[in-house]
Amino acid sequence: MKSKFSPEDSKIRCPWCLGFAEYVTYHDTEWGVPVVDDRIHFEFLVLESAQAGLSWSTVLKKREGYRNAFADFDYEIVAEFPDSYVEELLQDKSIIRNSLKIKGAINNAKRFMEVQKEFGSFSNYIWGFVGGKPAQSSLKSMENAPATTQESDRLAKDMKKRGFKFLGSTTLYAHMQATGLVNDHLVDCFRYKEVSP
Repeated sequence: MKSKFSPEDSKIRCPWCLGFAEYVTYHDTEWGVPVVDDRIHFEFLVLESAQAGLSWSTVLKKREGYRNAFADFDYEIVAEFPDSYVEELLQDKSIIRNSLKIKGAINNAKRFMEVQKEFGSFSNYIWGFVGGKPAQSSLKSMENAPATTQESDRLAKDMKKRGFKFLGSTTLYAHMQATGLVNDHLVDCFRYKEVSP
């Protein structure tokens, strides 16, 4: 299928990113880069939990809206959002206006800090599910990409037990891909080697 957006360079990329310019930039600069910064992990968890039932491109287009509405993804501030602010957010067209997802993000900020307290950082916690280093896939086509793995199943089960919302195994596998816990760039994609350890 021909893409609506094709970069001017001749680099080979994962085909999922060839929909619009911001998607290509996200693929080329962020997706699959190992993340240890808790604030970035929280940002992706907010965006990914908002995605449920929607496309990632829809959420990515609203990323700046979320950045503004969710205090630049400062989980300590988000955890204290009052009900009155939730009502404001439900009128904010720059984000996905779903009360359960908004309240879920506030809940998740609280749970996030509980994990930090127990493990020293959220990063320490989540990287423990892949043995502390990125899992290397060897995907030759997107058809072979899994939607979940045993690791994402274990992570989802544990996070559910800890009270996190809107973060099932499929969503958390997407988080693992985005934050570099697994390198799921196709082997012929120019980013595959760049994000490999």
